Amino acid sequence: MNRKERIILHIDVNSAFLSFEAVHRLQHGATVDVRKIPSAVAGSQATRHGIILAKSLPAKAYGVKTGEASWEAKQKCPGIVLIPPDYPLYMCCHRALVRLLKDYSDKVQVFSIDECFMEAPGMLMKEESIRFAHRIREHVRQELGFTVSVGVSTNKLLAKMGSELKKPDAVSTLFPPEVGKKMWPLPVEDLYGVGRAAAAKLHRYEIHTIGDLAETDVKLLSYLFKSYSRDHGQMLWEYAHGVERSDIMTSGPPTKSIGNSCTVHFDVEDRETAHAVLLSLAETVGMRLRLANLCGRVIGVSIRKSGDLVTYSHQVKIQSSIDCTDAIYEYCRRLFDAAWKGEPIRGLGVWVNDLSSSGYIQLSALEKDWDEKKKVDRTVDAIRAKYGPFSIVRGNFVQSGLAPLAGGAGGDAGFPVMTSIL
Repeated sequence: MNRKERIILHIDVNSAFLSFEAVHRLQHGATVDVRKIPSAVAGSQATRHGIILAKSLPAKAYGVKTGEASWEAKQKCPGIVLIPPDYPLYMCCHRALVRLLKDYSDKVQVFSIDECFMEAPGMLMKEESIRFAHRIREHVRQELGFTVSVGVSTNKLLAKMGSELKKPDAVSTLFPPEVGKKMWPLPVEDLYGVGRAAAAKLHRYEIHTIGDLAETDVKLLSYLFKSYSRDHGQMLWEYAHGVERSDIMTSGPPTKSIGNSCTVHFDVEDRETAHAVLLSLAETVGMRLRLANLCGRVIGVSIRKSGDLVTYSHQVKIQSSIDCTDAIYEYCRRLFDAAWKGEPIRGLGVWVNDLSSSGYIQLSALEKDWDEKKKVDRTVDAIRAKYGPFSIVRGNFVQSGLAPLAGGAGGDAGFPVMTSIL
């Protein structure tokens, strides 16, 4: 790169959830940095179904892996400190990062809760782009307290691949002339867009590295992946060559639905227990709606049977949009009672869609006034944001064996960690 070009950066927070927790704790008087001890952010340990969402480097040294069960992590590292996830805190940290990046460029694309793309202002030479990336990396560390890895290139694909080359707290370039040296030796599953099933298919054809993929006949790739989409094979071949043409999307796709689901660690066979699980899910869905300043008119419930794990669902469209936890729960309870066939249940889900801004809720004289309950919700949200998601819970969950907050804000799954498109 010996001329000025458009520069794209990919900013990736290192061990994001754990880093956010560490900074928050240190700011509130903690004497131990959890990033420096064997620790991890994980879902519900009480149910033994929680998974590792983020881990420290000392935990990684014991073989702890992101995505494995909490009990497996404890077997590998008996002294590991497991931290329940705090989704509102992570969103606050995410927003602080985005605000900081927008001080440098008006072209910032949120890719996930811990990743952003940005276009550098103007046209830069290679050395200028590296200095620019280091300035952002250092600013994030000094002002926000956590570290990021920054990939630098001329398109989003190579910038994202570049940020994976060196971690933590690092800047790496992956310009088109560097693809052969830096990217082609990597395993083919490291290429963005190659999932587990695609990697297994490629391995069967002796395509093991990204370089192997780049040298494969594009017609063969189109044939192998014709069931994915018409041009998926072509896209993978172009990605292997570092070709990607999408622009920075500053607005992003609109949120169409907010929901959470959970797997219960025993068979639910009575209505009362199922209602309690639905309430814990309504808690997290309501929190996420209010955090996003959204409300919705369509409420839905899904039920997963225990034996064959078949899932069925039921939903209703209501007169006025809502974001109130008790209102969501009341509709979910009615939907469940109408849909449940009496079989043992292993999983439940709750969702709200047909979303709109909560600033434009239209009240209806035909439906219950939830205004007083909404005031309680706002107070509870503020307490949880300041003191943690489990600082205030409903009394019926105490000693119940059930998580008071199930799903994305404090349970086993549901974090919006990755979008599906560049």
